[in-house]
Amino acid sequence: MLKTLKIEYAEFSSMEELQPADAELLEKALEATSSSYSPYSHYPVGAAVRMSDGRIVAGSNQENAAFPSGLCAERTAIFSAHANYPDSNMEAIAIVSSEKGKMAGIPAFPCGACRQVMAESQKRAGAPLRIIVGSACRIYIFNGVDSLLPFIFTAI
Repeated sequence: MLKTLKIEYAEFSSMEELQPADAELLEKALEATSSSYSPYSHYPVGAAVRMSDGRIVAGSNQENAAFPSGLCAERTAIFSAHANYPDSNMEAIAIVSSEKGKMAGIPAFPCGACRQVMAESQKRAGAPLRIIVGSACRIYIFNGVDSLLPFIFTAI
């Protein structure tokens, strides 16, 4: 039997169209690209996580010559948030890549490993994780990791 998946998301043309909290989180993700260590890919990515207590934790991609020993911006921010604030859940994450300090033209959608880590954070929180993916041309907002990873792996 053939079935169809439906993915709902919001799309915006600029940060001015976003809710202030979403625009702030995306701006923090853009700021985080300045600490990216990406001498191999030349693809700086930043991520910012909003915790349930309102705190924002940012991270950037960190590459290593011994590929794949580096870490994506999303996982850097998520792991830092959970390590430093274990009693606070994640509510939202913003992800962006940059070119010369400005949002890049192509969205930096999270890789599969990052999506799975986001799914675990969503599970811990017991509520959908808001995901904001920004670029100079479009900003996408997803309400829940299921929209990016419909068949999430869960422990038995």
